[in-house]
Amino acid sequence: MEKVETVLIIGAGQAGASAILELRAQHYQGKIILIGDEQHLPYERPPLSKDAILTPEQCKLEILSAEKLLELGVVHLAGQAVVKIEPNMHQVHLHNGDVIGYDKLLLATGGSARRLPDLDALNQQVYTLRTLEDAQALIQVLQPNRRIILIGGGVIGLELASSARAKDCQVTLLEVGSRLMGRTTPAILADYLLTQHCQHGIDVRLNTQIKQCQLEGDELVLQLSNSRGDVEVLRADAIIYGIGIVPNSQLAVAAGLAVDGMSAIQVDANCQTSVADIYAAGDVATQLRCDGQYRRVETWENANLQAAIFARHVMGVAHPQANPAWFWSDQLGTNYQFVGDMGADEWYIRGEMDHSVQNPSFILFGVSNQIIVAGITVNAAKEMRHVKKMVAGHSQFSTELHLDPTQQLRKMV
Repeated sequence: MEKVETVLIIGAGQAGASAILELRAQHYQGKIILIGDEQHLPYERPPLSKDAILTPEQCKLEILSAEKLLELGVVHLAGQAVVKIEPNMHQVHLHNGDVIGYDKLLLATGGSARRLPDLDALNQQVYTLRTLEDAQALIQVLQPNRRIILIGGGVIGLELASSARAKDCQVTLLEVGSRLMGRTTPAILADYLLTQHCQHGIDVRLNTQIKQCQLEGDELVLQLSNSRGDVEVLRADAIIYGIGIVPNSQLAVAAGLAVDGMSAIQVDANCQTSVADIYAAGDVATQLRCDGQYRRVETWENANLQAAIFARHVMGVAHPQANPAWFWSDQLGTNYQFVGDMGADEWYIRGEMDHSVQNPSFILFGVSNQIIVAGITVNAAKEMRHVKKMVAGHSQFSTELHLDPTQQLRKMV
């Protein structure tokens, strides 16, 4: 194995922190430098739309404490921006003028909220959610009886809608598409989610676009249109939008690294970029998968997995292969977990998918060519590990076996 004296990590989020833990777990003895543009210690993002808003005094976000970083021998440069990478020189330039050398570099820079310039131009009462500061700002915004308009019916939008209702806000959710979570869930669950949110007093508008938005005194006034051509005016005290992220790949692009058409950094199965000593992991990276296609996966698990792949490759030891994509979402007191290909040909229900049940629990199997390619658990988190194994193992699907609630899933794996 080549001698690696200094590992430099840009990005102090999930992937960056996980890479540190894995490097030390693999007995890396060299220097680790962690650079983050936020002033905070590394923290997790999934709670930002939920516990960080609802129970901030109890919410623990830190992945690595200051004491743990010290114990691991990590040099943490917080609140520092990298302005340039020089691959040939194996060094990076910081905004303050410092130059830092490296043997191996990990880009774990994540992504930024995709912007809506017309809304941003209002300069007030319009919010997004990506950072801890964003979540802290929303604590004051989401107050009882305030009229909140949420734009975007994906995971973030639905989780924020849930949090806003928990704080007794009046909530309207606007989605330009024809269903909720359109990119990440099948129609059968999208319909279920729609009913659940409506039953909890959330006014969901599908196929709806914003034609105009302006500030009138303390009110935000939106002119909407839908697929039928109807025009409507809504008034709100605040707007929060979440319409996806843009990979923070500016440094990589400037350094000449290969990116895809969406500016995500292309990495191989080892998380190496087109420059061998530079790696990328997490939301900023699109990885070459076993089917020969590049895919970018925005999940907590993927950030951890790619960080482990990077660390193990640096150490010259075998690393795990990419798993079927897994993620979760907590909405309105219900836990949803997803694994595999949400574009499966057919979906089957194990259990009762009943809207009238207070705490429903069921499983959906996604099947293509009689093979289980996906699964969704609803308030059945303990079963997800078995479903994961079925998806990863390309299990043959049987309606008699898999849909019989008296049959234990663990015995089918």
